[in-house]
Amino acid sequence: MVFVAASRLASLEPLRYRPHIRAERGEHGRGSDCHGRTGAEERVNVPCGTLVRDLESGAILSDLSDDGSRFLAARGGRGGKGNARFASSTHRAPHFAELGEPGAEADYVLELKLIAEVGLVGLPNAGKSTLLSRISGARPKIDSYPFTTLSPNLGVVVLDVDRTITVADIPGIIEGAADGKGLGHDFLRHIERTKVLVFLIDLGDEDPVATRDTLEHELFRHSEVFRKRPSVVVLNKVDVTENRRRFDEVASRLGGDPFLISAVTGEGVPPLLDHLWRLLETARATSPEAERVDTEAEREYTFEAPYTITRGGGGFLVEGQAVVRAIRMTDFENDEAIRHLHDTLRRMGLFKALKRMGAQAGDTITIGSMDLEYSPDD
Repeated sequence: MVFVAASRLASLEPLRYRPHIRAERGEHGRGSDCHGRTGAEERVNVPCGTLVRDLESGAILSDLSDDGSRFLAARGGRGGKGNARFASSTHRAPHFAELGEPGAEADYVLELKLIAEVGLVGLPNAGKSTLLSRISGARPKIDSYPFTTLSPNLGVVVLDVDRTITVADIPGIIEGAADGKGLGHDFLRHIERTKVLVFLIDLGDEDPVATRDTLEHELFRHSEVFRKRPSVVVLNKVDVTENRRRFDEVASRLGGDPFLISAVTGEGVPPLLDHLWRLLETARATSPEAERVDTEAEREYTFEAPYTITRGGGGFLVEGQAVVRAIRMTDFENDEAIRHLHDTLRRMGLFKALKRMGAQAGDTITIGSMDLEYSPDD
């Protein structure tokens, strides 16, 4: 089972109603010493920008940010050996075979973070969607009521042949967003990948400074990474006459030479885009490569004991990949298969190890999901 990043996908919605995905099983072996067919690889396509987290710990296992990047989610079990593989000079016609090893099972949480270089941040109705539709081919829903945008929108801005910028319109942030109010942190995470932030403020806002401070406060509470992001303050809706008259006074209070634009008419937008491009060039040159988990790279292997034995619960618990696999691949309804298992465990030295730890006849030995009764191997 493999997760594969696909640029043609924009959301995880197709997986919403597929919480359980099962790969194809292999086929049984056939006569004349023929192997069974190996099960086909199950590819689960996800959008670029998908984080794969462990369900229990929440740890990030892989960052599928590039088109075609892969994460090995689960391996199929090893096929069992047929009876012909156990034939020997003293046992020419064995009447048992190994069972196929069950495939691995795993639980993951998939989290999508949009891959955008510029994030548009502002209160509801600040004009983010209008600006995105002005500078790119994106066509987000635009209306006058709060929270018109219910999901992040992504647009590609083409300045010229060699210069493009990806911009994300993040749903309106309100005071308390970092605590989940409004649309909350479900959407704040989408701008964690951005290299530049644009604080878009309605020039007709009663207190633009307080609005800017609220936006910054909620971002910093959500993640400290935003403190290091370059940002630009943009005052929107200069097409309203009353707003234009306020610009000098508001700009002096905000400081930092905010940009004056109209997302509706396009006034002031080209200089803003040129400035964003220069900031992005600097950010691209100085930002370190994103950390990724390469699950299919070569690993450094170190020696591990084939099993461990712990005492407890009135018996002994044996753990280890080799012994658990031997148990899972044994047909306990076949006496020859059970004898073969006994020989396998004996060759591993398991019985001697149990004897050294004081195991007595009748003690319960737990291996995997199987409870066995210990009988001294004299």
